[in-house]
Amino acid sequence: MKNPDSTIGVLLLNLGGPDSLDAVKPFLYNLFSDRMIIRLGPAPLQKPLAWLISTMRTPKVKRFYELIGGKSPILELTKAQAAALEAALKKDGDFRVFIGMRYWHPRIRDEVARMEKSGIKKFIALSLYPQYSIASTGSSLEKLKEVARGRPLAYDTITDWHTHPLYIEALADTVKKGLARFDDKDAHVLFSAHGLPVKFIEMGDPYQQHIRETVEAVAAKAGIAKWSISYQSRTGPVKWLGPGTDEAIKELAAHGVKRVLAVAVSFVSDHIETLYEIDILYRKLARGLGIDLKRAEALNTHPLLIGALKDIVLSKKRELGW
Repeated sequence: MKNPDSTIGVLLLNLGGPDSLDAVKPFLYNLFSDRMIIRLGPAPLQKPLAWLISTMRTPKVKRFYELIGGKSPILELTKAQAAALEAALKKDGDFRVFIGMRYWHPRIRDEVARMEKSGIKKFIALSLYPQYSIASTGSSLEKLKEVARGRPLAYDTITDWHTHPLYIEALADTVKKGLARFDDKDAHVLFSAHGLPVKFIEMGDPYQQHIRETVEAVAAKAGIAKWSISYQSRTGPVKWLGPGTDEAIKELAAHGVKRVLAVAVSFVSDHIETLYEIDILYRKLARGLGIDLKRAEALNTHPLLIGALKDIVLSKKRELGW
């Protein structure tokens, strides 16, 4: 009989996404209510302004989700990643893998409560953002700290793994397969990362450096000569990291580039940024500029990604002596 005290929980932390069109507005409200990613005036005004912004943006964002099936696929994909990781970890110990989403269900607080109720005494929190930023991993870990406070649970965290060899190998594999889809193999690789306001970098956030280190490692592993980095999903009047992915595509067109492979470098699964922004919005832009734009497949349940997550968890387990 298994000793429940010996079971180690693994909590995969991710952004989350609306699981229906009706969920778009509350999802956006939760997102804009987070002062760690955006400060909407004085603290007392954060939630009223988040409500106003989410109300104004909902009709437009709903149309985007309608184009990709009426919801985000991130929950199903993260569940598949969790199942694959749990199966891989079972070969090396008694593990149970849970999912905690920052802005939609299943919420971090609910999953921590579920772990406690199931008898788990200790767990490892693993961010599914490979590159650290306070606006992603930092926010999720702060919420975890808040909801775990006072509970009889021991836990430790993994904050970034942007150059893990198996992760780099997984990305390199998708890049090589993507390039093979071009007839003449002469394509420019555009690594597109999620945008971040410049002020975060000025305050010491390592995200931009982590992105570059990931990309340089992937380019070396895949033997890519022509590549560049851009940033997508930039909104609002603040100064963002650049160039924007749309700007980068226009610049490539101006230099006569005809084939581009877009690689969503900061995402480990498909969601609106890949399925709508790259596949629909940027592909249409590229087509109008005479560019054949294709996208490298998202990692999703790529065996090398699951292998990387397994190795990261087992390394932390050894470090903790669990």
